Amino acid sequence: MASAVKDSRSGYGPLLRTPGAWTFLLPGFLARQPFAMLTIGIVLLVESTTGSYGIAGAVSAATGVSMALFAPQSGKLADRFGQRAVLIPGVLVHVAGVAALTALALAHAPLWALFAVAVPTGASTPQVGPMVRARWAARLGGSPLMPTAAAFESVTDEFTFVVGPVLATALCTGIHPAAGLVAEAALTLAGGLLFASQRRSQPPVHRPQGGDRARVSALSVPGVRVLIVAFLGIGAVFGGMQVSLTAFTQHIGQPGINGVLYGIFAGGNMLAGIACGAISWKVGPRRRLLVAYGLLALATTPLWAVTAVPLLGAVGLVVGLCIAPALITGYTLVESLVPAAARTEAFTWLTGAVALGQAAAATSAGQLADGFGPSTGFLVPLVGTALALTVLLALRAHLLPRPSSGAAGSPAHGAIAQAPAVSDDRERELARA
Repeated sequence: MASAVKDSRSGYGPLLRTPGAWTFLLPGFLARQPFAMLTIGIVLLVESTTGSYGIAGAVSAATGVSMALFAPQSGKLADRFGQRAVLIPGVLVHVAGVAALTALALAHAPLWALFAVAVPTGASTPQVGPMVRARWAARLGGSPLMPTAAAFESVTDEFTFVVGPVLATALCTGIHPAAGLVAEAALTLAGGLLFASQRRSQPPVHRPQGGDRARVSALSVPGVRVLIVAFLGIGAVFGGMQVSLTAFTQHIGQPGINGVLYGIFAGGNMLAGIACGAISWKVGPRRRLLVAYGLLALATTPLWAVTAVPLLGAVGLVVGLCIAPALITGYTLVESLVPAAARTEAFTWLTGAVALGQAAAATSAGQLADGFGPSTGFLVPLVGTALALTVLLALRAHLLPRPSSGAAGSPAHGAIAQAPAVSDDRERELARA
């Protein structure tokens, strides 16, 4: 059974020296690589067999939406029955789904058949990232290393989304259109089973006690619902930037620089994530989230009006720099808002919210670019973050840390005791005022 590690230090060195961390970090890194290969692999395969990016995008979107909607249920089951019990059957179903989707696409099956297989394929996508975050929370509850762990995971996710699509694209274009999905399935099988085998580091199982009528749900925590809105806005930035940068570079006749511009945007996100993890924060996470999100909304404001490539790269870099602090702080807040019995579910809700916001933003930005010009797609990140910021400000009281005692969060229910930071106590006083 995992135990909390109390450490007054912060930074990546102490984090990576956490006892038992490498037993789940390395398998988790391998197992999460396919996550970023799935949708691009579907697009490239289906487009090669149908000749339509529209059909390919629709099948890929069905997979993404299914993943976002079913991920929280996977997290809920993992909290109740253990990560291994959920991960192994999920990996097997996902691999079977990818194999079926590949075979149907190569056989030029009708569109309805592709959709029918895409839904379970997305729904069974292993949620390794949230599971790794839950393992960190189980080991570091109440420790100053939690923000560093959140930053480390954010950088790892961003690295995955840089490497995964490149690898899938290289395989599909250099070997065979189906090679990207074949590699995705192979990595899912090997990485997923290896990660599932690390039993000692997985969080303890939290089953309802005899007197409990219902098990605690992460979605019942008001702060989680507020964070979901915030993460939908962050997803809107990712989706809007991807589509709008593609449309803009094609419009100016320089499609080759699309990868460079998106790389600058992603690089800013990674750099800010690394910096966030190295800082010993004195300000409470709620205040950090509000400030970071305000800066993110502000940074997206000039995107739609920029017409010069160097300036667009500079603004994209600033937007990327502003994403990581908001994303990392949101994940950090889960440890203080959600009882241990529902943390994996909470992390999957947030991950799913990013995916759902990304899919909705990609669709909206594409329609705006088609109808009103390529730059109008950049309005989607602005509108998405502005609306989310409004909700954050209006409902910020829900982001205060939960009491360390109580039925749902007591040690009897497996929650990790913690002492709120001084800055959090000051935030409570301000909220009451």
